[in-house]
Amino acid sequence: MTSTDQLVTVLKKLRLSGVLQTLPLRVRQAVDENLDQQEFLYRLLQDEVERRDGKQLQLRLGRANFEHERTLEGFDFHFNPGVPRSKIVDLATCMFVDRHEVVLLLGPAGVGKSHLAQALGHRAVRKGHTVLYTGATQMFAQLRAARGDGSFDRRLLKYTGPDLLIVDDLGLMPLRGDEPADLYEIIRQRYERGALIITSNRAIEEVPALFGDPLLASAAMDRLLHHGQVVAIAGDSYRNPPPSRRGPRAIP
Repeated sequence: MTSTDQLVTVLKKLRLSGVLQTLPLRVRQAVDENLDQQEFLYRLLQDEVERRDGKQLQLRLGRANFEHERTLEGFDFHFNPGVPRSKIVDLATCMFVDRHEVVLLLGPAGVGKSHLAQALGHRAVRKGHTVLYTGATQMFAQLRAARGDGSFDRRLLKYTGPDLLIVDDLGLMPLRGDEPADLYEIIRQRYERGALIITSNRAIEEVPALFGDPLLASAAMDRLLHHGQVVAIAGDSYRNPPPSRRGPRAIP
């Protein structure tokens, strides 16, 4: 067995087989640049760290279940001056995730709420947080099905477990059956334990009516607004702008 074969065996035992991908390059650098042993070892192991970080990032992005790859860099802040850019930039630091806060992105259809919510989610993923994006209708449908097959508690954990949960288009359709109670339970379990972004076409004054019951609405709104930030967005729709503003642009 050659020394290379022995090295491969050891690296596999240490679960460092990714080092083999850059080993020839680093060996040449060590010779060409006359690197000392510590610098050579540092560069080699740093390659492995970057490879693992990249793999974990892709896993978190996949589990986040984003509909589209939306970024803040791809958002046209000039189209709707009503979008509070400084507030969005502050949220992009993801301190609200660390503080387990709620962000309510409210406004009419097409102003960029979903784009901004997913862009903030991407930022959170890149900072190492676990994120889940879901449409409100899809979330309620899954919880309803889980009640039928006895997996409700396990399914609920899907929405209460991530560092950041993004619920898109809440209130697009009236809540029915157990949906108000399910929404309250998610809010209750995430309160001061995990961050939450909700987008809705409803104004903040209309949100309590979604719960149907005044007591349930009061309890839910108390938790949403205690550590919550309401970001109201007004303006034209990106998808259907007025004729004077039509032209190629990214659709949020």
